[in-house]
Amino acid sequence: MEKIQTYTEIPAEKFTFAQADKKLGDKKLQTKPVSYMRDAWRRFAKNKSSIVGMVIIAVLLLFALIAPMVSNYSIAYNDGYYRNVLPKVSAHADGGFWDGTKRYESNLATYQYNYAIGLESGRLAVKDFYGTQVVASSSGSSVLYSYRFDTYNAVGYEFVTLTSEQLNALQEYQNETNIQVIYPMLDTSTRNQVMYNTTDANYWYKTVIDTESPNNGQAVLDENGNYIPLYLTGSSTVYNLYNSLRIAGDPGIEDPTSEDSYLYYRVVQGGYRVRVLYYEYYTYINGFEPCHIFGASASGQDLFTLVAAGTRFSLMLAVGVAVVNLIIGAIYGAIEGFYGGKLDLFMERIADILNGVPFMVVAVLFNMHLAATAGVVGALLFAFVLTGWIGTAATVRMQFYRFKKQEYVLAAKTLGARDRRLIMKHIFPNSLGTIITSAALYIPSVIFSETSLSYLGVISLNDTSNGIISLGTLLTAGQGAISTYPHIVLFPALVIALLMISFNLFGNGLRDAFNPSLRGSDS
Repeated sequence: MEKIQTYTEIPAEKFTFAQADKKLGDKKLQTKPVSYMRDAWRRFAKNKSSIVGMVIIAVLLLFALIAPMVSNYSIAYNDGYYRNVLPKVSAHADGGFWDGTKRYESNLATYQYNYAIGLESGRLAVKDFYGTQVVASSSGSSVLYSYRFDTYNAVGYEFVTLTSEQLNALQEYQNETNIQVIYPMLDTSTRNQVMYNTTDANYWYKTVIDTESPNNGQAVLDENGNYIPLYLTGSSTVYNLYNSLRIAGDPGIEDPTSEDSYLYYRVVQGGYRVRVLYYEYYTYINGFEPCHIFGASASGQDLFTLVAAGTRFSLMLAVGVAVVNLIIGAIYGAIEGFYGGKLDLFMERIADILNGVPFMVVAVLFNMHLAATAGVVGALLFAFVLTGWIGTAATVRMQFYRFKKQEYVLAAKTLGARDRRLIMKHIFPNSLGTIITSAALYIPSVIFSETSLSYLGVISLNDTSNGIISLGTLLTAGQGAISTYPHIVLFPALVIALLMISFNLFGNGLRDAFNPSLRGSDS
């Protein structure tokens, strides 16, 4: 079939020059050239999750560096009287949240015990009373008292032994501040008859002692419903070292020579035994009131300081290991990838042998045989470095195989560039983004491995005298009290979780930012 061709006539005016009177040429770029790092930052900034991860890392880093410096407590500090106290953000906090209190239920005897602390001193261990409830059990029903319990004030009173100089200095402090620290001594002879605990300084009142009675341990009240005190009494002319504040109701306020006046110390071997309100005595000794932002551990250590020190140790160890492995892996992988051939095969077999050794075995053996000479941290560092560089080496090797046959590398080689220049100037810079990303993603794995080893007890990272503590060690110390004092485990676990999540988000952002295929893209 014959094909019919058709033609369209175009008017002549359509062929006139658009710029007949002008010279045409290349126009100057209206925008500035974008550097590689600026382009990478633009892509990284568009990843919101990576920005959040970077901010979290920065906050945790500042926390790890600044918290130990601003805290009133050192890593080695501990106070056995304030074991397991709850988090408190201010020494004067009393809002029902983060103020060192918790809802507590107990029998009547324990409620009276806690209530009596505040009744004598004014520092209330029982803040709010919520009511009672009857609880049935196989042995019968019992009444539980529900109230808000202050873990700091609940320490109450303690016996301390002072020298005459220390006793006089404490009395001067009382006179200057008008704060009662020293409280009347207890009549131990009476306590032996009516108490089941003769060493507890909080039992300043008379109680019922009858193991067969449901009222055992409860306070014995007078006809007006008041506690019956069991203070040691005698003439102050005998105990004439005390010339400071006295509590309300003390006959010695009016007549210190009265035989009914309260006595505030006893002479013992080595000095003077004194009964002190420990909260105020603590303030007198340390110069500040007790306040643990994250609470205290089972040994009375400040968790805020310990968690900061553990975070700092984990970050320093992880970054140090990542840098060392980056250097070793980059050199090893560059040699493999650039020269290839038999050398590559030989070096790969060495890496395969080392990679086949389980890390747990390496860590245990190094801790057993190297920790005595290099220290626990040194042994752990060797364990991480022995096989940790293999992944980086594999990444670098792959990148070198990818770029060493590129035209610009062949051109430089033709012009006489040496191997060292080809590696350092032409191939390695193009692989840097991938290498940095792998190193950033390696950091959380080091943190997780280190905390796991210390949590399982494979290594012992608890040298507070030298400022070494692990988050895993804190988890181990708090696992026994996780049901009663969960804050001991909560804060270390929260920091570990934030470190793991934030570094992974940050590493994913770096991977996209340094991806050469996305160079100049707006996505």
